[in-house]
Amino acid sequence: MRSRQVRDFTILKQRVREAGFMDRCYGYYWTRLIGLPASGVVLAVVFVLVGDTWWQMLTAVALALLMTQIAFLGHDAAHHQIFASPRWNEWVSLVVVDLFAGMGLGWWHHKHSSHHGAPNRIDADPDIAPGVVAFTRHAAEQRSTAVGRWLTRRQGYYFFPLLLLEGLNLHVQGLRRVLGRDPVKRRWVELTFLTVRLGAHVALVLIVLSPGRALAFIGVQLAVFGLYMGLAFAPNHIGMPVVPPDVRIDFLRRQVLMSRNISGGRWLDTFMGGLNFQVEHHLFPSMARPHLRRVAPIVRAHCHQLGVRYTETPLGQSYREVIEHIHRVGRGGVDVWACPLVVQYRA
Repeated sequence: MRSRQVRDFTILKQRVREAGFMDRCYGYYWTRLIGLPASGVVLAVVFVLVGDTWWQMLTAVALALLMTQIAFLGHDAAHHQIFASPRWNEWVSLVVVDLFAGMGLGWWHHKHSSHHGAPNRIDADPDIAPGVVAFTRHAAEQRSTAVGRWLTRRQGYYFFPLLLLEGLNLHVQGLRRVLGRDPVKRRWVELTFLTVRLGAHVALVLIVLSPGRALAFIGVQLAVFGLYMGLAFAPNHIGMPVVPPDVRIDFLRRQVLMSRNISGGRWLDTFMGGLNFQVEHHLFPSMARPHLRRVAPIVRAHCHQLGVRYTETPLGQSYREVIEHIHRVGRGGVDVWACPLVVQYRA
């Protein structure tokens, strides 16, 4: 059975490769590599020219949207989607993630790689590890205080508002990693880039705006950035099956069954940075973003032929499913992977 399951993905991979969907999209990425930073320069000029006014809160929103698009580009580079050369991808991801977006590549890459290796698996996927929000019943049951249990039962109400703090968290976690004792590749490069990016950003805001408006500007920018990032990443796996630690599952089913695609037009590809094709991205993480929409029908048909559930929902429905799942977890109503195949994958 194991050899047949391995063959299931091998056949799909061969079809995808023969169709040319593993080829690079240099024109698309060079346009974004030049266009997004250039947009940042234009926005900085506008910021200086507009001056010390509350209208700059609109500039803060625009900056947050731009920073999220830049973060998506850094995500692609870190997955080696842009260039054939690993070294080129690595340096582009360092520049884009650290110098342009002000996030820490070392922290993000470590966390995200662990997630890709075991999506929604308890004790392996850091994205569902116990934290402010409990994504599994096991995590909810670990709340040791009355206040913690009270908040967990109501976590569905504050999940999306909590994302307003995620922008700040992303910057803090990146700095903690690069300043910590854990090994970080190119630590001093990251530290230099982060210092320049965050220092220059704060300095420019304080030079142009009065202290009160400067604080509001940074707060709005971080809040919108965190919310946008959360809106793009939250639907990918929250509410999908959660895998017990003792379950072993083949690569294709591990990536497909735990991922949710978001249906919609090409505008959604831009809004979500290609993450709306989460199934295809998890199966082929180094695939260039423009190919994800084109390869989806092949993957969908292959999964249908194998009898593997392929989940795709509209954006609004995905958010409802996320909240419903978080509500149920908080009230102790969700167990791990409820699936008739679970016995076959028990270790």
